[in-house]
Amino acid sequence: MNVGIVGGSGFTGMELLRLATLQPAWSVRVVTAQQHAGQAVADRVPSLAAAYPTLRFEALDPGGLDGLDLVFFCLPHGQSQEVVPSLVGRVGLVVDLAADFRLKDPAVYEAWYGGPHRAPELLGRFVYGLPELHRAELAGATLVAAPGCYPTAAALALRPFVDAGVVVPEDCLVDAASGVSGAGSGGGEATQFATVDGTFSAYGLPRHRHTPEIEQESGARVLFVPHLAPMTRGILATCYARLGPERTLDTAGALALLAERYRGEPFVVVDERLPTTKATLGSNAVHLSARVDERTGWLVVLAAIDNLVRGASGQAVQAANVALGAPETTGLSGVGVYP
Repeated sequence: MNVGIVGGSGFTGMELLRLATLQPAWSVRVVTAQQHAGQAVADRVPSLAAAYPTLRFEALDPGGLDGLDLVFFCLPHGQSQEVVPSLVGRVGLVVDLAADFRLKDPAVYEAWYGGPHRAPELLGRFVYGLPELHRAELAGATLVAAPGCYPTAAALALRPFVDAGVVVPEDCLVDAASGVSGAGSGGGEATQFATVDGTFSAYGLPRHRHTPEIEQESGARVLFVPHLAPMTRGILATCYARLGPERTLDTAGALALLAERYRGEPFVVVDERLPTTKATLGSNAVHLSARVDERTGWLVVLAAIDNLVRGASGQAVQAANVALGAPETTGLSGVGVYP
């Protein structure tokens, strides 16, 4: 498999380069980075030196991607839609890690991203790349929109309960914290060590642009409150949903519902233990748990992921595996790094 990575010098691109080394059938032929064109990958990311001793970043030339089997786009939001339309039918599989093709309704995209979508005709052709929810659609797909990190955690936590009809879907909250790598390698002063060390802060209120994606995939209307935590990687999403009027669900039932929904899923861990971001570090796993507060009638579902693996590059690889007909777990691990 000849592979290209567009935007390979950012955090998600670097992670894809790392994960590509674990794929026995992949060969990275092209990696682009406008600001680092001509620079050796090993100079930008020394941890990749053993795998890519001669590979260099190139300027983006869509013609240079012609004929590749698989191309990942790791560009800032809004840029993929400028390039992808010209590649449809010219590469085997496109996987976009930005938000450009995740939302199905162009009007919703315009409302949350501040401008009209420039390739609305493609929105219906992209498959949302969350295998646990869209595996059948992903099989054989040629255009895949990799999910966002917060939406991944929130959708996997809430969707089973919405589908089971045991919660009020109009009455849900997602309170989530992310490590600073979620802002990308060009995060600026807001993600510098001196800024984030020793503090914990909310941001993006009240209209964080991941909100419509969370709603699209969870099936719920949500109030979404993101936070920045003083750590490099990880997301912990605490999701609240009001129980239906029957209030028949208890904690044991909530855990059993999650376990049944995700039975056999290689990258989903359902446990009574409350999840931690440390447990998912470096892995493609999501750890889930749930509690029911019978006094107030609220369900609490917790999800932990590594935002750069399960929340971005690892999930993109997982979705690509499904689309290409490869074993879904190829090149990925559900085991975290500890300590």
